[in-house]
Amino acid sequence: MSEPVDVLIIGAGASGAAVAWSLADTRMRILCLEQGDWPKSTDFPANGRDWEARMLEDYALSPNRRGSRADYPINDDNSPIKIANYNGVGGGTVFYAAHFPRLLPSDFRVRSLDGVADDWPIDYRTLEPFYALNDRMSGVSGLAGDPAYPPKEAVMPPIPLGKTGETLGAAMNRLGWHWWPSDAAIATETYEGRAPCINLGLCGAGCAQGAKASTDVTYWQEAMRARVELRTNCRVSRIETDDSGMATGAVYFDEDGVERFQPAEIVIMAGNGIGTPRLLLNSASGRSPGGLANSSGLVGRNLMLHPYAQIRGHFDAPLDGHRGPPICAWSMQFYETDEARDFLRGYSYQFSRGIGPARTAMTGMADGLIPWGEGHHAAFRKVFGHSAGMVSICEDLPEETNTVTLDPELADADGIPAPKIDYVLSENSRRMLDHSVARGVEILKEAGAHDITTRAPLPYAGWHLMGTARMGLDPERSVVNEWGRSHDVKNLFIVDGSVFVTSGGVNPTSTIQAFALYVADQIKSRIYTLFD
Repeated sequence: MSEPVDVLIIGAGASGAAVAWSLADTRMRILCLEQGDWPKSTDFPANGRDWEARMLEDYALSPNRRGSRADYPINDDNSPIKIANYNGVGGGTVFYAAHFPRLLPSDFRVRSLDGVADDWPIDYRTLEPFYALNDRMSGVSGLAGDPAYPPKEAVMPPIPLGKTGETLGAAMNRLGWHWWPSDAAIATETYEGRAPCINLGLCGAGCAQGAKASTDVTYWQEAMRARVELRTNCRVSRIETDDSGMATGAVYFDEDGVERFQPAEIVIMAGNGIGTPRLLLNSASGRSPGGLANSSGLVGRNLMLHPYAQIRGHFDAPLDGHRGPPICAWSMQFYETDEARDFLRGYSYQFSRGIGPARTAMTGMADGLIPWGEGHHAAFRKVFGHSAGMVSICEDLPEETNTVTLDPELADADGIPAPKIDYVLSENSRRMLDHSVARGVEILKEAGAHDITTRAPLPYAGWHLMGTARMGLDPERSVVNEWGRSHDVKNLFIVDGSVFVTSGGVNPTSTIQAFALYVADQIKSRIYTLFD
């Protein structure tokens, strides 16, 4: 058995890094267990010309395709949206696009405003100071004054719009629709020892420049200087509890495959919307036969994934190609419920630049724009560097029938049961996707695009994992309370996207980290009555 710690954090991704850094000033002994390893920037696909091929192979989004020992397999056969997940220090922030919107104020009041789902037990104002703190810690580039949001400061100047942003922005202006340069967790100038972006445009292939705010180069550097211990290649299999129902620590397999027990006074879950319910369900015992912290029966239920639509067009004039951060602007024009539409809630647009040469060739052939054989190169030259478009991120309303359970047969390298996904796209989401495709085509035509292609939903876009251990005031209708503490296990906290009550229609990372900072602040302010 290892020496006891005050705080045990499980997972070293977006939320685990933020909560570790914030709690470090308490001078408690803090340990984080991460089942992956430190990413090596010299190994990133972005360092080589074969980056597009490697993003489909050893750095594929799907852990089922990557198949590294740090990964756990996921049975997502029963879902039209396949799960994207990365295990290692920094988690998904190592390979995300660093698009960094906040949830909007209405996202916390969906039940009150629209009569569906539930309201969050906290609101935008609760998280506002932690959004701002996270922006500073991450180094967020943006432009103040976006009318879609309450006032918020910009830390650094926005990433350049480029020809793509200017072309699509002008079209939005002519249509009279909202758009704004997007917030990005990418340094546009030297920031806290990080070099600025050099516009490679390979953010999803790993930022060897260090300009992108992955938590291995932001929060973890500060947390470890404050003597937080981070132990890698340690896969947690279950959380143990005592006769009083309090968590006593976690059982894990170390890098040699040896099973060990780590005692702790406080346990903080920082996996994701699939990893956290998987561990809680695997922690079932005689006291908790349905899984740990699951008296509500909601652990693993209400999975939300954000259905994506992609709309791309081609232009006569050359644009930016794939140079520069991939996402340059956003639109919240269709974000709020409109009674004239046939669906509730809404979606955001992310306006995106072109794609790499190999993907251009492959998708061009699949879309009938580039022939195989004679004429291939001439057609390729007309398409490459001439495309732009957007994706829509559709709000995914929670449904208890969308679940994460334990697969009866599939297991990871240490024999721990793997998660099984059962997810059905709702009719509301389908109508929302259709609307976003139609409006996207309208925008691209206004911008002068031709040969427009669409896909909805994108099948391999399950990278936003939310809702499977939701927060709330009622222990019968939620897993954790309004500050992330389990209703059932008074020294167990959850700080990742599984606590989301609703999904909003924007990327969740900014909100996940703001919530983790908020929970850490609550722990510190309540330290003498924490388990009451």
